[in-house]
Amino acid sequence: MARPAAAQQTAVAPGAAPAVAPLAASAPARSILFVGNSFTYGALSPVRRYRAETVTDLNQSGIGGVPALFKRFTDQAGLAYAVSLETASGMGLDYHYTQKRALIDKAWDVVILQDFSTLDRAKPGDSGLHRRFAALLAKMIVARNPAVDIELSATWSRADLVYKPGSPWSGQPIDRMAADLRRAADQARAASRQIRGVIPIGEAWSRAIVAGLADPNPYDGIGFGQIDLWSYDQYHASAYGYYLEALLVFGRVTGLDPRSLGVGELAADDLGFAPGVTLALQRIAADQLASETALSRR
Repeated sequence: MARPAAAQQTAVAPGAAPAVAPLAASAPARSILFVGNSFTYGALSPVRRYRAETVTDLNQSGIGGVPALFKRFTDQAGLAYAVSLETASGMGLDYHYTQKRALIDKAWDVVILQDFSTLDRAKPGDSGLHRRFAALLAKMIVARNPAVDIELSATWSRADLVYKPGSPWSGQPIDRMAADLRRAADQARAASRQIRGVIPIGEAWSRAIVAGLADPNPYDGIGFGQIDLWSYDQYHASAYGYYLEALLVFGRVTGLDPRSLGVGELAADDLGFAPGVTLALQRIAADQLASETALSRR
């Protein structure tokens, strides 16, 4: 993955947490587009309208969401990004390709593609639509800029589909759905030369649960000292969950260690996170991204 020059200069060694760099006014802005649904725009949380004025919502619906968190991070890291988003509630990549091409068929430096939470609403877990429309979108986007970095988001296990009956993941371990979604994203990436990578959001959620930071089952109460990654519907993310998502996008796209943002990171402070939780989420994101790098070297 090609990194911007500023990222190469400010990347940190694992474990380090230097002060956040000031924004370099002279740096040319890289364009990044987020394509997705409520999992990208931060539904059922204060993230949805967070700093919407700092990003461009192509649908003009006043969304800040995960893109605005990413923008907040990059500003603090001294990186210039022009952030845009095109999101629609409950929609998959097929919708964005068939209905929103006029908005997204432009030259971008980075594009993040996030699909429906079960991949296929009619056939949950079936990856056929995911592979097909990820490839079609990637082909369209690359035609505008052959050097674009296209990343697929592999999202989280939905607690409502794990702890309630009636889904393919009912009664399965909480990490199973996230693993299945990651497998589908890997298949889509393998099927398309234009897709550069996968952002392991769901696996980072699973890592947070294993580490004891996040409670695995919101239906039986949240353990003392733990956080709830899900919102009140046990489907969408809480502010903590979206923050972790944004950290992973930040680390994957810029090449920077998320821990470089540090305990004083401004978005976490705006959202009212305890300092220890901020650091723990940054550590989880960094560890997940490091594990991806280790796997790619084998």
